[in-house]
Amino acid sequence: MSALYIARSTAVAARRLGEEFVVMSAVDSTLYTLSEVGAVLWEAADGRTPLAEIVSRDVCRKFDVDQETALRDAEEFVRALAERGILQISSEPIPSAAEPAARAASAGRGENLP
Repeated sequence: MSALYIARSTAVAARRLGEEFVVMSAVDSTLYTLSEVGAVLWEAADGRTPLAEIVSRDVCRKFDVDQETALRDAEEFVRALAERGILQISSEPIPSAAEPAARAASAGRGENLP
């Protein structure tokens, strides 16, 4: 089984409310409320950390659930969010949108970008 990476979509706005997150899609203004587990996955969705590591490191420890069950449920959950444009998923690390601009700026080309 290949690794799965997740990153937050740039087409959403999100706010923490207690232990949950409310996420609004900029595409259609739909509101989603993420559970406590969903909020943990959302916060960890950096595009560089494999989902299995996030589940093991954050979900299993915090919620006292076994790795196999937690990973299966997390994969189902992130795929559902990806279908709605809330998360991006990939079998490879997902570079952040800021990385190319940051590299160009550090190379002295940032001012010349279109």
